[in-house]
Amino acid sequence: MSPVLAGVLQLLALIVALGLSYRPLGDYMARVYSSEKHYKPEKWIYKAIGANPNVEMRWPAYLRGVLAFSAVSVLFLYLLQRVQGSLPGSLGFVSIDPDQAFNTAASFVANTNWQSYYGEQAMGHVVQTGGLAVQNFVSAAVGIAVAVALVRGFARSRTGELGNFWADLVRGTVRILLPVAVIGALVLVACGAIQNFAGIHEVGQFMGGSQQWNGGAVASQEVIKELGTNGGGYFNANSAHPFENPNPLSNLFEIYLILVIPFALTRTFGRMVGSLKQGYAILGTMATIWVVFTGLMMWTEFAHNGPAFDLAGGAMEGKETRFGIGGSSIFAVATTLTSTGAVNSFHSSYTGFGGGITMLGMQLGEIAPGGVGSGLYGMLIMAVIAVFIAGLMVGRTPEYLGKKIGTRQIKFAACYILVTPTLVLGFTAVAMALDTPSNSMTNSGAHGFSEILYAYTSGANNNGSAFAGLNADTQWFNSTIGIAMLLGRFLPMVFVLALAGSLAEQTPVPETAGTLRTEKPLFTGLLVGTILIITGLTYFPALALGPLAEGLAA
Repeated sequence: MSPVLAGVLQLLALIVALGLSYRPLGDYMARVYSSEKHYKPEKWIYKAIGANPNVEMRWPAYLRGVLAFSAVSVLFLYLLQRVQGSLPGSLGFVSIDPDQAFNTAASFVANTNWQSYYGEQAMGHVVQTGGLAVQNFVSAAVGIAVAVALVRGFARSRTGELGNFWADLVRGTVRILLPVAVIGALVLVACGAIQNFAGIHEVGQFMGGSQQWNGGAVASQEVIKELGTNGGGYFNANSAHPFENPNPLSNLFEIYLILVIPFALTRTFGRMVGSLKQGYAILGTMATIWVVFTGLMMWTEFAHNGPAFDLAGGAMEGKETRFGIGGSSIFAVATTLTSTGAVNSFHSSYTGFGGGITMLGMQLGEIAPGGVGSGLYGMLIMAVIAVFIAGLMVGRTPEYLGKKIGTRQIKFAACYILVTPTLVLGFTAVAMALDTPSNSMTNSGAHGFSEILYAYTSGANNNGSAFAGLNADTQWFNSTIGIAMLLGRFLPMVFVLALAGSLAEQTPVPETAGTLRTEKPLFTGLLVGTILIITGLTYFPALALGPLAEGLAA
């Protein structure tokens, strides 16, 4: 079987698996967030944290819950790393330095999971399982909660109430993420991923010295790392490491985990707003972008450009032979079009255009299908922008799902789409202008610029993957990327919840003959075009200096 055919068959198998999961998972999540029943374990949690899950919240109260929980999480994870050297199960590792502890705490709480450290040489079992793995669950649940609050904003009328953050947080963790993670961990163990609390042990000699590995609860952390679109690996090699991702079957399963909730949330959206066709329109937009990006990535990585590429069957540098170009390309697109950031290959070794595709996927806003929750609310913001543009073209007041998109709503949407580019381009410009940050580049020229552009794109978009040619473990990058991750996660949430509140207060507008049919393929095309035009106008100059220049020079 040719490598190209193998890659296409993997893609088709993935599409079938996602299609079979779409309806049951989407409907189940709609029931979870619409239910008034509280299970006994959930009641224990509410009692422990002093929350009343039956009290409805307006958007400022909902936002305060999000920010307060996240602030406490950052502080807890920071302190846990700072005292690691005194904890049992630390494997002899010392406490983490302040700047790196801040970066890591901000990273995992912001669902970014950017890592400027070697996991197997820095973090003991307590920090890995009691700190990082816990944040993999709850940071993902926060993203879903904010998305559900926005959906309620569209679904409700004449009220500013968006639900209860604590109930949404707990239900997302207990009813959705935990059950799927348990099943997924068993699948990964069956595939060969490790799951233990072993210490450091010598496994053999390597270049005159001993080679050592430590064990860990890898399978359980790996599954929520992908399922919650987190991305932080137990080992530095991340999902290229055989302990995390042993074979092609586990690789395809991990890609499935990355995509299944973000895609299924579009059906949840359709159920909650009372129109499955609206959910299909959003799904069609996400799926179109994802398939096109995957096809382009496979094409550019399989392209032959000389004898070495002919012998390898394509651009195999930096890719695992057990996954091949097809499995690596599908994984790279899935992880950068979502906020996952896990990698099973070395993105810096991709072709110039291939590296540009990974960056562009993040710069779209990671909305195809995006992170758990963040992909849906990001796409709905883009839908609001698209409706507004369509209204301007035909001279009608923009409406979406029976809600008027007026001055207030479009300001919230505009602020949302401006936050991340400001962080990415601003920090990149400053880093390139200073001597100390630019000294961290492994390469010069266009590829070196791409390293820094990729780092801030990954951080501000809460992705977490790295080009891997950049030495990011410096005070400058730990601090600035940490700030970019926090601002890139929580500032957009402010505008999402404010928009949700303003929509929930409105009285529904009756549909007329002149109403834009947002459930039709025409709107899907308009939405895709809006996304590409906004992203292109924002990032094209930076991309032209980096991956485009490198690709054209190859």
